[in-house]
Amino acid sequence: MKTGIRIFRKMNIGLLFLLLATSWITGCQPISATSIPGLESSAAPIQTLVSPSATQTTSPTPTPSPTPTLTPTPTVVAYGPSNFPNQINPLTGQAVADSELLARPPVMIKVSNFPREGRPHSGLSYADMVFDYYIGEGTNRFLAVYYGKDAPKVGPIRSARLVDAQLTQLYQGILGYAGADYYQVLPVINRELGNRAVSVSSATCPALCDDGPHSVFSVFADTDLLSNYMQERIGASYKKPDLQGMYFSSQKPEIGLLANQIKISYNAYNISQWQYDPISQTYRVSLESVDTYNNLTMVPLTDRLTKKQLSFSNLIIIFARYNQLAPTLHNIELWDNKDGNRAVLFRDGESIEGIWKAPEKNLPIEFLTVDQTPLPLKPGNTWISIVGLNSTLQQTILGQWETQFRLP
Repeated sequence: MKTGIRIFRKMNIGLLFLLLATSWITGCQPISATSIPGLESSAAPIQTLVSPSATQTTSPTPTPSPTPTLTPTPTVVAYGPSNFPNQINPLTGQAVADSELLARPPVMIKVSNFPREGRPHSGLSYADMVFDYYIGEGTNRFLAVYYGKDAPKVGPIRSARLVDAQLTQLYQGILGYAGADYYQVLPVINRELGNRAVSVSSATCPALCDDGPHSVFSVFADTDLLSNYMQERIGASYKKPDLQGMYFSSQKPEIGLLANQIKISYNAYNISQWQYDPISQTYRVSLESVDTYNNLTMVPLTDRLTKKQLSFSNLIIIFARYNQLAPTLHNIELWDNKDGNRAVLFRDGESIEGIWKAPEKNLPIEFLTVDQTPLPLKPGNTWISIVGLNSTLQQTILGQWETQFRLP
């Protein structure tokens, strides 16, 4: 029995020796007990500890801040008061479709506003400028200026006044009208304008015609045909005028007061109203309407050619002296105004105080700020109302202005 035990021990020692030798031969790598088939290790598994600082946490992807959208600064377009480019109309500050039109004198047409039965007027929306002034007995009349484009039918045309000679001379234009006071107005028209003024007659058709009824509502003009007629009439005097003096800028001045509505009253039953339209950025015009019971309402002033309400980029009220020679005859002092009188510009829903001057008989009216710098008109058409020196202009409530005409 003892002999058997000794033999078993010898066998175990030999086996242990064989395992150690194998370990040394295979590169001294320890052999796990589990690598031996049939043997299970009772040792706990080794846990590998990882330092918290070494743990890799996935950071959220940063969201880029939105880039602010920059609103481009509008380009300021400005022309005048001198050195207008060839294609720019010096009476509107806008490019014309046909620059050859600017090589001719402006066509100036006398347009009636009373009696009301002559409304709606024809062709006023085509005008570069419209002058509006008092002619007596509570009524007013217009002088429309066509330079950058023509109108096929302008009217109804009425008689000339003394101020028409001054305005036509200032703008070096040609004048179309229907009659004039034989003793006090016609001599002045002939002296100042000569062949550049023409009244309706059978010889002036089809340029300036009575369309048949021979009434105060029946005389009309085609500005293109009248321009051609006058070119033959005046010959060498038909030439490009010097119309420098006005200044136009697309940039709205920063010195204005709110002006959404302007009302001009020649009397209780002769009123025009100008309402600013922010969409078109123009002033839309309405005139009074009176029914058989003398109830007054304001109605849109439309052009019978376009069927649309008249609108203007600029409304300018200028103050001038009216010398009354008769109830329906006035001499308005425009020429030789070197020092300047008050002028108020309405544009872009604002009013800007200024002055106007006419130092030369043959150059357009100048509009200046109170600091004597060029007054920036909005590029586009302009309506100019000439009121007496004693007329009032006041803001009745915020943004609403009223003018009451008064002599002189």
